Amino acid sequence: MEWRDQGILLSSQTHGESAAIIEVLTPEHGRHAGVVRGGASRRMAPVLQPGAQLDVAWRARLEDHIGTYSVELIRSRAALTMSNRLALSGLNAITALLRFCLPEREAHPGLYSQTVTLLDMMQDMQLWPLTYLHWELALLNELGFGLDLTECAVLGQGANDLSFVSPRTGRAVSRAGAGQWADRLLPLPECLLMVTEAPDQDVLAGLAVTGHFLHHHMAPELAGKPLPDQRRRMIDRLAARASL
Repeated sequence: MEWRDQGILLSSQTHGESAAIIEVLTPEHGRHAGVVRGGASRRMAPVLQPGAQLDVAWRARLEDHIGTYSVELIRSRAALTMSNRLALSGLNAITALLRFCLPEREAHPGLYSQTVTLLDMMQDMQLWPLTYLHWELALLNELGFGLDLTECAVLGQGANDLSFVSPRTGRAVSRAGAGQWADRLLPLPECLLMVTEAPDQDVLAGLAVTGHFLHHHMAPELAGKPLPDQRRRMIDRLAARASL
């Protein structure tokens, strides 16, 4: 059994004396693990950095074996993130969430493409947090927990003052439609409606909404455990920047 693909390195850990086990997100084969012989060497250390774009060839005797990888570096993203703690925390949140929620060996080519776009934007410190927020929306949608922000769940398409999100269904609700139930709904920041620019405070408000569905809907159903802590650390760093 063998295949070749491109992928994003999600994690790498030492295996034995000289090998490494890596997890790679690929468009055609999903989140896929394998052993890299010599992966723990100094020569491979700059290659096997989380977020790196790799050309990978996987081989195993049987399909359900872990198999081995041969890898070539297409581009490293380490320099873009290691020089900035917020960008590094963002990269860690992205890779941790993908490892947490994506089933092994299940292809998600659309999400893969959006992840590549997001990682390539990490050098733009002003724009990537908003792109990350929209990436979380895409992640929820890909896994069946998507938000419907196209119309009011109560009054339909005629309502144009969408102001809330139902914490139970993820559907938008207009101010008129919310009525006396407004205090039980989540606020709907404008940045969730695919705007192209937003200040950090607005992005944080949007992350509070996506976080509700990640924490209370996706995590319990898919994993039965809390979200990885890397997401909270990224939000803390973004909040610290917003307060400056």
